Parts: sequence; structure tokens; C-alpha cells
Amino acid sequence: MNHIVVGIDLGGTMVRAGAVETDGHILDITECNILADEGPEAGLKRITEVIEALLFKNRAELKGIGIGSTGPLDLKRGAIQNPYTLPGWEDVPITAPLSRHFDVPVTLENDADVAALGEYWCGAGKGIERLMAVTFGTGVGAAFIYQGHIYRGLEGVHPEGGHSIVDPNGPLCYCGAYGCWESLASGTAISEFARQAAAQYPNSYMHTLAGGQINKIDSSITVEAARKNDPAAVQVIQQAARYMGIGMVNVINFFAPEMIVLSGGVMKSSDLFLPEILNIVHQNNRMVPADKVKIVKAQLGYYAGITGAAYTVYQLLSSVKGL
Repeated sequence: MNHIVVGIDLGGTMVRAGAVETDGHILDITECNILADEGPEAGLKRITEVIEALLFKNRAELKGIGIGSTGPLDLKRGAIQNPYTLPGWEDVPITAPLSRHFDVPVTLENDADVAALGEYWCGAGKGIERLMAVTFGTGVGAAFIYQGHIYRGLEGVHPEGGHSIVDPNGPLCYCGAYGCWESLASGTAISEFARQAAAQYPNSYMHTLAGGQINKIDSSITVEAARKNDPAAVQVIQQAARYMGIGMVNVINFFAPEMIVLSGGVMKSSDLFLPEILNIVHQNNRMVPADKVKIVKAQLGYYAGITGAAYTVYQLLSSVKGL
């Protein structure tokens, strides 16, 4: 019987589970709504069910389970501490109950970290010794992979690159600081800036796309309007791209990576953002060889989290005979 590792991508709305072979190939994926507001016990039941569905369909021996989850997390205890995107999931052990149920080792890592690992193992950053992955989605996430391993901060915490200060005169972030990278360059930030711009420019094409309702303007509408050369939308996109670039200049100066892999929903329109990002990086090529840093799009999409989560288990079991 073939063996697999199950990689899990746990977010605020969905849980995806994939059966992953030793070479990173995903045999199958099962997903469902996590329905976090029904509580962690019901959520754990759903996670268990998607794993069992994979095992039933693929008839393979389960060697372990890797979980990439939205944080904050308590990695030492294998617990989720996240009332922000998983309401009610405060101090919820997840590795222990799954390990008992399936009788296999279970790992837990931050979702940005496992996405970066996935790109290192099988994606755009394959084999890169110093790899930085930045996700521009609802928020901004950043992870650093060094020689195939996740860089960990004090007490093993995941460094919050999205909450580095890019502009101290910028908007208030939910973390309590002003001008975080996330509050200036995320999809959420683009939506907010676009609504402000639309209020100032009543003839903006964004009004048409939103049916005249400013509160419905989001990042996707902004992108569509920018592609039609709407001045207000183009201004918002250029501003976000500048902040993306400034944040990446900081990343490059701090870590001097060989490559930065860009992912997230915003980067589906990377052609609108990359020219200004690269321009900002080039303008600030002073103390480290920034022009030698490759800035590329991620290859794995939402499979990155599943792949990277599985890889953490294969790393854990790498010394087991026959694996």
C-alpha cells in the first residue's frame, strides 16, 4: 500500500486537505467550510471528516498530518489562538486530538510559513537557499525560508512582516499601530483607498462597476477599473504598488534573500503592480545588491499551503527507514 501525508490549509472560512506523496505530488483534495462560529469542537470534527474522506478515496497508509493555519498559534502546545479570523477559537489544541484519532504525528505551522515551504519544495523557489515569500491578500503575510527550514523568531513565533511600519503617518491598523505594511498594501487596504478615491471622483468608472454603491467597491473592482485606465483606480493601484515596493526594500535590506516569491489574491493582477514594485526596489538599490534579488510570482496558488504543510511532516519523518 502506498503511503501519504495529509496537508491541511486552515483558513477563516475554508479547510482544505490534500493527500500528498513524497515528491510533493497532490493525489487528491477535499475541502469544506470550517464554519468557525459553530465552535472549535465542530470545526475539529470537520477537519477529521475531510481527512477520513481522503483516506477512503485514496486507500493509502497515512504517515502524518501537517497543518498550516491562520494565526496566532501556540506552536509549542500545538494550539490555535485565533479569535480574529476563527471566532471562538481561543487556546484550542489541534495537534493532540488529531494525533490521537489517527495515531500519527501532527505538525502545526503558520499558513504563511507553510506556503513559503511549499514554494521552496515544489514551486517557484525550488531549491533556493534564502527564500522570502510575501502574500498580498486580505492581509500581508511574510515568511523566510533558510536552507529549507522556516525561520523562527523569539520563542518560535512567526515574525509578522505585514505589521512592520512602512508609513508612521498612515492609517490605523487593527494591531494598534499606524501605517503597517498590511494597512497600506493589502487587498483590504486597496479596497478602502479605492472607496475614498471614488468619493472624491464621482465620475470614476468604479462607481459604474459598483452599481453606484461606494461601499461595494473592492480591490477586484479597482483592478478592473484600472485596466480601463480610470484615473482614480490607477492612482490607487500605483499607491499600493509603491507601498508594496517600499516594504520589499525593507525585506531585502533585512534578509538579503536570493528570491522573493509573491502570492495572494492581489497578485493575480501582478502585471499592474510589478512595474512600480521593481522600480521602487531599483531606486533603493544601495546597501545590498537588490537588483540581483529575483522577484517572481508564486507557482502553486492555493496548493502552496497544502504542499508546505505536508512537507513539514516529511521533514519530521525524514530519518524514518523506508520513507
